[in-house]
Amino acid sequence: MMLHLFHTLLLIPSLILSATACQSGTGNAEYDISHRDSLPSENYVPDEGYNTAWIKSDGMTVKDRFITPEGYQRKTYQANEFGYFLQHLPLKKMGSEVLYYNGNVKAQNKIYVSVVNLPIGTRDLHQCADAVMRLRADYLYQQKRFKEIHFNFLSDAKPRYYTDYIKGDYSAKKYWKYMEYIFAYANTASLHDELPAVSSVRNIKIGDTFIQKGNPIGHAIIAVDMAENEQGEKLVLLAQSYMPAQEIQILNNPNDPKLSPWYKLKDGVILTPEWKFKSENLKTWKN
Repeated sequence: MMLHLFHTLLLIPSLILSATACQSGTGNAEYDISHRDSLPSENYVPDEGYNTAWIKSDGMTVKDRFITPEGYQRKTYQANEFGYFLQHLPLKKMGSEVLYYNGNVKAQNKIYVSVVNLPIGTRDLHQCADAVMRLRADYLYQQKRFKEIHFNFLSDAKPRYYTDYIKGDYSAKKYWKYMEYIFAYANTASLHDELPAVSSVRNIKIGDTFIQKGNPIGHAIIAVDMAENEQGEKLVLLAQSYMPAQEIQILNNPNDPKLSPWYKLKDGVILTPEWKFKSENLKTWKN
């Protein structure tokens, strides 16, 4: 209940149009209380980009909607852990389409299977690295781990701390103004340089992030759920935002439609519907 209330209280504004994919721009923000919703089409049929055997259509969180394949057990977490937070992200109704910041629809086109039910504002801000930082910060804010909320700026690679910015105002509104401030001056390149690398994709854990800095553009996606078999082999669900600014979406797996949306990751190329990563692009959080 508290998690859902927190998501409801986050009134999401955004900043001015960003110039390149997942590279945030700067500008003046307006506070916006709107939360547009997309509804499933009456003629909705499952997209062939995923296997319906792994879908429980009436599930309204990541954990409740996605069934683990036979032989795999979902990783479990305590209520104060990042993994628990990500597994309990709220989802829109099955068949909902991703909305861009301006209300336009991003067609499924085998890209995504579900939409995370979080508002993103009305300007072109909430792109890929922004969404990853937002999820991490939302979790820390919910846990009242305020001193741990900080992200590096691209310009000088130095952190900007939430507690310094808010000057004692811990309201959801002030929190989001801080996040806008971060989105304006941090991006895939700064987040890539800030986060430590994971030694092997076999060591991936929920919350880890694939990041490519790119030249001139980059991309980032995050693992929001995980399952493991007796041999220690792992499956993950991956989520992204993208350009233009858009809602967070759970990705299909174009490599293996029978396993999709679950991913079984190996060394080498990690192909997602809109970006090609390498296994060495995997990053993790410091705490």
